[in-house]
Amino acid sequence: MGVEIPTLASLNANPAVTPPSALAHVVLTTTQLAAMRDFYCTFLGAHVVFSTPYGTFLTYDAEHHRLAILSLPATTPRVPDAAGLQHIAFTFPSLTALLTAFVQRKKHGIEPHLCVNHGPTTSIYYKDPDGNMIETLVDNFESNEEITAYMTGEAFARNPLGAAFEPEGWIERLRGGEEEAVLLKRDDGLDELLAPSVVEFFSHEWHKLGDRACLKSQIHEVTTIPYDVLQGAPLSQSSVNERFRWRQDRNTKLKEDAAYSLAGIFDVEMAPIYGEGTEEAFRRLRDEIHKREECIRDLRPSDPRNDKKRIEDTKGGLLEGSYRWVLDNSSFQQWHDDPQSQLLWIKGDPGKGKTMLLCGIINELQKTLARNASVSYFFCQATDSRINSATAVLRGLLYLLVSEQPALTAHVCKRYDQAGKAVFEDSNAWIVLTEIFADVLQDPSLDTTYILVDALDECVTDLPKLLHFIAQQPSASSRVKWIVSSRNWPDIETQLDRAGQKLSLELNADSVAAAVDIFIRQKIDQLALEKQYKAEVRSAVLRYLIRNANDTFLWVALVCQKLEKMSRLNIIKKLAEFPPGLDSLYKRMIQYINESDDADICRRILAVVVVVVYQPIALQELTSLVEGLEDLELVREAISLCGSLLTVRDDTVYFVHQSAKDFLVKQESHVIFPSGREEVHYTCFSRSLSAMSRTLHRDMYSLGALGYPIEQVQPPKSDPLAASRYSCIYWIDHLCDWNPSPSAEDKVDLQHGGAVNSFLRQLTSTG
Repeated sequence: MGVEIPTLASLNANPAVTPPSALAHVVLTTTQLAAMRDFYCTFLGAHVVFSTPYGTFLTYDAEHHRLAILSLPATTPRVPDAAGLQHIAFTFPSLTALLTAFVQRKKHGIEPHLCVNHGPTTSIYYKDPDGNMIETLVDNFESNEEITAYMTGEAFARNPLGAAFEPEGWIERLRGGEEEAVLLKRDDGLDELLAPSVVEFFSHEWHKLGDRACLKSQIHEVTTIPYDVLQGAPLSQSSVNERFRWRQDRNTKLKEDAAYSLAGIFDVEMAPIYGEGTEEAFRRLRDEIHKREECIRDLRPSDPRNDKKRIEDTKGGLLEGSYRWVLDNSSFQQWHDDPQSQLLWIKGDPGKGKTMLLCGIINELQKTLARNASVSYFFCQATDSRINSATAVLRGLLYLLVSEQPALTAHVCKRYDQAGKAVFEDSNAWIVLTEIFADVLQDPSLDTTYILVDALDECVTDLPKLLHFIAQQPSASSRVKWIVSSRNWPDIETQLDRAGQKLSLELNADSVAAAVDIFIRQKIDQLALEKQYKAEVRSAVLRYLIRNANDTFLWVALVCQKLEKMSRLNIIKKLAEFPPGLDSLYKRMIQYINESDDADICRRILAVVVVVVYQPIALQELTSLVEGLEDLELVREAISLCGSLLTVRDDTVYFVHQSAKDFLVKQESHVIFPSGREEVHYTCFSRSLSAMSRTLHRDMYSLGALGYPIEQVQPPKSDPLAASRYSCIYWIDHLCDWNPSPSAEDKVDLQHGGAVNSFLRQLTSTG
């Protein structure tokens, strides 16, 4: 029986044509046959099937030939940009295979022309010796139906060319264990415009129009994205509402894409559910954003950026001349420049300027770093329970890391989603945080990162754990460099001695002395201007400070602070009131307090501030804990009478330096705790109970109903909790630290009918 082939007469006017079963081969013409033959044999891993002086036939699979290259007598050189074939495409079975071929070609000196994730495919383009474009690709989806759906969606319609990528970076991420599917998913939102270090724009004819930097004005006009964000500022600097406004003038082919295309700029993962509608899509997006914000908020013990600013302001501002010397120090330069040097320990005695040195280094790193590098830091403070533990250090560092590099947030949220805030605070918090930290440092997308931790000696809780963790870090990631600082403590020396570079301030005494000299001269210039010192007075004060400073920044700062408040009368004679050495200066301040008419109230304030170790205390809260302080003005006046031992910032009381607290505890305990520290804890507990009994009642903020979202609560202008907030949180801690004696009189507070019992009964019955 013969084969049935239709006749022309049997066909209708516009018959459908039978499609071919496959593309068989491509034929190119050239004027440089040998060069083209050698190139394609290398490029495709092909071999010659048949060759003549006028042509070559190549194949790389079971087909008899896939590519023919002809050199005919009439052939002329290729004319660039002429109409005709734009490029040839070759498919690879996986991203790994595509990138393997990329590396192999690179070894042969064949460099790519363009690397781009189109969405449907991920492609690497090359040019042959004649300038013909060649595409090597891998499909991004498993089925043609998925590819078709993507190509008919909003993301592809808005940007059919795609987003550039860096093959070397993807190779590292694959080696680090990242899934191919994660890399192949194109970022279908505004983040594809912002995330890559370089974004280039091409016309449909592949003519380069420019990059993000030179086209920033046009991009800003179209998207309203701020210039600083286009230039690399972290997205976290823009609020959620600001980022939502960037899409207000954009139209999408599929209505849900209006929400889906924003997921990337909020660093949330959100599976598309087409058909759910715009309202539901945006509700899910906002829910994901809210969950991410909750995770980051609960991670943060305190914002290290605010701590840095508070420290600088408390110490009178950061003077560039006080830290510039370290940038030229050989130990610092080796740490900075040598890829194998990843830990620098800066050590020195109290008051030598370690903290301000780190503040200066942070500023310099932030000014000079490339866009794809970041700085994370933490300042330990023994007197503040929020920032004086090993877990607090890791939480603070992680908080800044994910703030600077939001893509790392997934490592934190993965653990947070399992247990909520407790994962950062319970008995296993240290284990969980070290595991999260390890995951972050091994993340292939982690940028070059500098981590700085100040005042390790002020880590009160679990310092040995923290030291062991830091000592292990030089081998954890080649992309991370550490700087830590501390006093010259043997326990710290034991852990860090062989872990990295050391920079001793005592061994760099000349540099420190020169920096202190600059600091003194700047301080004296300010004083002379403010106090209108005559030339001879200015010279006398300058000489005294230079002669007695002993290379100690803190001593200079404290003396200048006192001079600011002193009359100009007999100022030269009064200089003798400031003996050299921190302990001598502190002793003189205590002597001054003891000789004053207000010695009793000053000693009570100092005693309370010493035992209030849970967090710094606000001025209004002191009115509840110290007898005789009825209003804020009295509190401020009393604090000013405490010499230069205490300072106030943002209406919160701090020690001027940890060394001041150390001095009081070790050398003046008998003065501020005449009846023992336990008695002060009892006073804080007892007065807290009294303050809460007076002020607490139901619905203090007039919310009207239970279940009011805490993030929406706005304290009244005259906050009824202002004076008792500390007492509400920590009264029980002072009760535990009281450590009562066995006497019946002490125990009565805990018995039925006692103060605690009465308070709790009053609280539950208050209507």
